[in-house]
Amino acid sequence: MHFQLLSALFFSGLAVAGPVACRQAPTPTPSAAPPAGSAGTTSSSGVDLAKAIAAVMPSANSCSGADFPDECRTAEQAAPFISKACADLSNGECAATVAVMGLESGDLKFKHNVSPGRPGQGTANMMQIDFITKYATDLFGAGKVSGKAPNDILALVTPDATNFGSAAWFLKTQCPNVRDTLKAGTDQGWLAFNECIGVSGASGDRMAYWTRAKQAFNL
Repeated sequence: MHFQLLSALFFSGLAVAGPVACRQAPTPTPSAAPPAGSAGTTSSSGVDLAKAIAAVMPSANSCSGADFPDECRTAEQAAPFISKACADLSNGECAATVAVMGLESGDLKFKHNVSPGRPGQGTANMMQIDFITKYATDLFGAGKVSGKAPNDILALVTPDATNFGSAAWFLKTQCPNVRDTLKAGTDQGWLAFNECIGVSGASGDRMAYWTRAKQAFNL
């Protein structure tokens, strides 16, 4: 994506598209964001997720000036949904999913695929359509997904409640073999998770997000 505001972000790997340039799909009507101060915003071990997300994602405190304001969510708005997604994850696992979402969504600024991406690509961790289809099928059943166009399948999972659960779903269903190392909050676990996503190595911004996540989640 060569938007001036987001020019420093990088997108790569099996679950995400790599370098992107401009919007491809129209934005569906977004789900309502939760009110500020919503309850249930801690991790399974008591980490304040609104604060942790803001620490991991440097620009997530505000949607002011966002290129796609209807898609943007602040750390406080996203926290209740991410808290629910992390309910059965360790702090290390939750930290990893937050780091991936921050990197792939431009600090929660967008959630739909971008050109030259692939039709149906999106959610906070920017999954490709094969995974979007699996995710939607797990949530809603094959009957709700079968025969739909890629962007219509994507629209099923981009409301906030499912958008912010996608990274945790990917970890649990597609990368179960890395969970033990992620629980320890180690760099080895982060590298293994990225290998599962399809990224060999995790340097630059990818490692910077993880470093902030380790600090925010007391790892």
